[in-house]
Amino acid sequence: MLHTQITSQLPSFSRAQLALRNGQDRDEIWCAYKGIIYDVSASRLWRKGMHYEHWAGQDLTLELLDAPHTDAVFDRFSPVGLLI
Repeated sequence: MLHTQITSQLPSFSRAQLALRNGQDRDEIWCAYKGIIYDVSASRLWRKGMHYEHWAGQDLTLELLDAPHTDAVFDRFSPVGLLI
């Protein structure tokens, strides 16, 4: 996970702003995890804003509890903001 100095420099986005980055309303495909918003647009697994039963444009913190992978999966993606 990112160091606090790096994340404190990121812009903040509301849940409503995050919801617009769902891969359908705009080209961006973003997901939040533990307060950090990640751009997952480059992932073929998130095409059209959906990854298995998970939808982009929302906070996936609680949903990751049931995922077959760890939170290290977010290390592959660029952080774009903080969820407020």
